[in-house]
Amino acid sequence: MICKTGLLWDSPIMFSRLIEDCGACCEVVSPHMLASPFWRGGFVLAVVPTGFANPAYSNLLPALRAASNRIQRFVENGGRLLVFGAGCAREDAYDWLSFPITYSFAYGTRAVQYTRESEYTSIFAEYDLTAVECDGSFPTHDGEALATSSSGEALLVRKTVGDGVVLISSIHEYPSREFLKRFSCDEKETLF
Repeated sequence: MICKTGLLWDSPIMFSRLIEDCGACCEVVSPHMLASPFWRGGFVLAVVPTGFANPAYSNLLPALRAASNRIQRFVENGGRLLVFGAGCAREDAYDWLSFPITYSFAYGTRAVQYTRESEYTSIFAEYDLTAVECDGSFPTHDGEALATSSSGEALLVRKTVGDGVVLISSIHEYPSREFLKRFSCDEKETLF
């Protein structure tokens, strides 16, 4: 079993410690590395943390756009991509993905309900579903909403792309340990 995660961010952050604590090797991939046509990495999971589109927190969005074809190949070939909330009011924050999805920024506590049982809903396993901190929702998307707020806002969206999966979440919390242990390990890694 291979447990290897690429954390796409400007510099090391605490999220990498959680990933490692859950048993996966974690490599921080900077925007410069990501946008470089010469950089290659192999991962089971690539993570785009909360706030990736907010220039006050990160310079990642231009690199995601520059690497959009590479990201699409990674997922099509079996990679897993976990993307969190953009962290600012930008409907185009997800235009680097291979399918349409829009984001509505609105930070606050929401009651979460599952639309169906899925292995991916374990992302909420350690949280009180009546009060989960979220930074927004996804009003339009070409995926399957696995979790919504009590008012019907999509909070967790899954999209299968080729042999891989993209999971987009607006929770403003770390994913559960149970989820990370399962989602960051597989029989093979995929070239990024």
